[in-house]
Amino acid sequence: MKTYFKIISLGLLTAFSFSAFIYLAEYELTNKLLNTLLGLSSLALFLYIPKRSIPVAGFSIGILWFYWIGYSFVYQGVGYMTPIITFAFGIIYLLFFLPLYFTEKAYIRAILLFALSYAQPFDWNWLQIELIFVDSYIGVYKYQLIFTLLALSLPQLIKHKTYKYLPLILLIGAFNFGYEKQQDTPLKIKLVQTHIKQDYKWTREALRPTIKMIFQEIAVAKLEKYDVVVFPESVFPLYMNRNPKLIKELQSASKGIAIIAGSLLIKNSHSYNVTYLFDNGKIEIAKKLVLVPFGEYIPLPKFAQKFINDTFFSGASDFETADKPTDFTIKGVKFRNAICYEATCAEIYKGDVHYLIATSNNAWFAPSIEPILQRLLMEYYARKNGVTIYHSANYKGSGVIK
Repeated sequence: MKTYFKIISLGLLTAFSFSAFIYLAEYELTNKLLNTLLGLSSLALFLYIPKRSIPVAGFSIGILWFYWIGYSFVYQGVGYMTPIITFAFGIIYLLFFLPLYFTEKAYIRAILLFALSYAQPFDWNWLQIELIFVDSYIGVYKYQLIFTLLALSLPQLIKHKTYKYLPLILLIGAFNFGYEKQQDTPLKIKLVQTHIKQDYKWTREALRPTIKMIFQEIAVAKLEKYDVVVFPESVFPLYMNRNPKLIKELQSASKGIAIIAGSLLIKNSHSYNVTYLFDNGKIEIAKKLVLVPFGEYIPLPKFAQKFINDTFFSGASDFETADKPTDFTIKGVKFRNAICYEATCAEIYKGDVHYLIATSNNAWFAPSIEPILQRLLMEYYARKNGVTIYHSANYKGSGVIK
């Protein structure tokens, strides 16, 4: 009995240490020293805990990080799937960390953990191992993860006193000595955070007050002398290209201020999740490049895609994507566009990117830790790439991320 208690408790301790930074951020209790100690402890536990504790740790991490994913199924009319999806993510991350089960040598587990930092099960990339250090004294680059894992695993190998300080030297090499300097945009940008519940957002009753609210926010932003006003993803709950009158009104309203707003677009029977830019009467459209696995597309073979779409998404087909990222140029300043999940994907940061405008609808997962996890991931990519992110969200998460 004591053995099972030890196995389970060590697995849970590993999972809690690995996940603590998210919950500390959620409750505004982030502390860099505490995050550093918890992050190092979680990796050390992964390297040294008994192999039977590994599945407990992996399953628990899947739940602690992603219990909220099934919430969105309520709005598809299959709310009974919510606990099933939550359990599935526990199993996925049990399997994700399972390679560590097959060895008890710390240095081999270190190699496996580093390899797992590149793994994205079903194209889902929200578990980044380096993310645990995003608000800590340890850096988030790959070489810093290597140094950290080496420092934690070497004590099992080093027997000679001559090398006893090597782990400490490696750990110092993993410290965050600063990230690439991020620039401030010369433009005055207003980020609108809306609070529209998901079960109300797409109803007929919501359309008129939503549009009225948007134009009121534009008018206020003009009075406050903003250069740009940014609204969340799909703030217009409609196919914009089928509403020419609304487009003309937005073109008129954009005289003197650039308006960035999310909507949908339909073309040749294909649906796109898009961002519209209205600037001085001109229109630009940015289609989404990276879709959400199991949310906007099914990362499975065609026969499985059809079955899942028919069973859980009322027969709706996957969204279509753009061929490359889209940049908006506003008053001479270039912004990369990112719609929700894209802002947490490496693809969107490729090329010459200094400023990024991100839009999200986080009401799909309210209430949960999803907005803070998304923000931490955006901090991670902003720091790695020297990018300033301007994020407008529905429900929670709006703000400037550096």
